[in-house]
Amino acid sequence: MSDAAIRVLVADDHPVVRGGLTALLSTLEGVEVVAEAGDGAAACREALVTRPDVAIVDLRMPVLDGVETTRRLTADLPGVAVIILTMFDEDEEIADALAAGARGYLLKGAQPDEIDRAVRTVAAGGAVLSPEVAARVLGGSLRRSAADPFPQLTAREREVLDLIARGAPNHAIGERLGIAAKTVGNHISAIFLKLGIATRAEAIVMAREGGLGR
Repeated sequence: MSDAAIRVLVADDHPVVRGGLTALLSTLEGVEVVAEAGDGAAACREALVTRPDVAIVDLRMPVLDGVETTRRLTADLPGVAVIILTMFDEDEEIADALAAGARGYLLKGAQPDEIDRAVRTVAAGGAVLSPEVAARVLGGSLRRSAADPFPQLTAREREVLDLIARGAPNHAIGERLGIAAKTVGNHISAIFLKLGIATRAEAIVMAREGGLGR
């Protein structure tokens, strides 16, 4: 990130929650709220106009829910990092949000400093989960099926993991997928966080156990 302010869009259908979050973000140094929205469709429209760096999206909104909003934002604006902020922590919803491309998942009980760190982390290309959600990921409790052993990964992250399992180094992964080495590194960081692993060796073992890299 440069020294420019982190541009944030806030989408929540509850005006009090949306206003409170906007007020909190406005007190953070180097953070600027550039748009607000009360439903998913409005969030997508506002994002196309304002081009935020980070979108904080409520999971359950009218018109488009948070998962579909995330899916559209990440497809239309690959540079935007989505943080899901919600009262709900059901495994299926966590998996759906992460698979849709969310780079952060926080519960609405998150403390201000936790929200601050999350915004800065995803804006810098990282990924972040609340402690409650991280415990579920690390415990492997997110739903997993034979057809889709890694539901928490996006399609691109699954491609990267497959190439890791094949033994490809970062530069080769970038060349194969037509993306920058830094982008490959960001994907790998997100993969490690979502799968609860810390090393490339662990990633290879888990990927191969899940049927990738063959």
